[in-house]
Amino acid sequence: MSAPHTDVEQVEAANTAYYEALERGDFEEVASLWLTPADLGVDESYHDPADTGVVSCVHPGWPVLTGRGEVLRSYAVIMANTDYIQFFLTDVHVSVTGDTALVTCTENILSGGPAPEEGEELGPLVGQLVVATNVFRRTPAGWKLWSHHASPVLAETDEDDEDQETPPDDAPVDDSPA
Repeated sequence: MSAPHTDVEQVEAANTAYYEALERGDFEEVASLWLTPADLGVDESYHDPADTGVVSCVHPGWPVLTGRGEVLRSYAVIMANTDYIQFFLTDVHVSVTGDTALVTCTENILSGGPAPEEGEELGPLVGQLVVATNVFRRTPAGWKLWSHHASPVLAETDEDDEDQETPPDDAPVDDSPA
């Protein structure tokens, strides 16, 4: 077993590789970063690796996807419909216990779809804030993704702030029962 700081560094590198592969639209690389049944010693001659419920994924607004086939199909769909995506990760925290690692982070995402008219390079860029939990498992080939769960962050708007104005510090307080 390696030293704890080395494990954390290796998990950080695996997590970074995952997001960089997504940015490049490199489906083969993304697929190679996900856990396979063989990584867990499951005999693939008896189990279809595409259907074995080894991995899971939740994209923002999507239902839970289980099994390599479903998970990888989701990435193929996302990559086919996203011309540009960039992740700026913040609040990254890595925790390693034995052969399992947990990474939590905030994905500050900038993405763009297809150009609305011919001649334009990209469609409009959209920013999104998502919190993610990535679970990794140690394998002989290195740390592999076991589960990815991402949820949108609902940002407050200026309208929300106006609706909930706080009274000034010197305003009388009504302590009577309602």
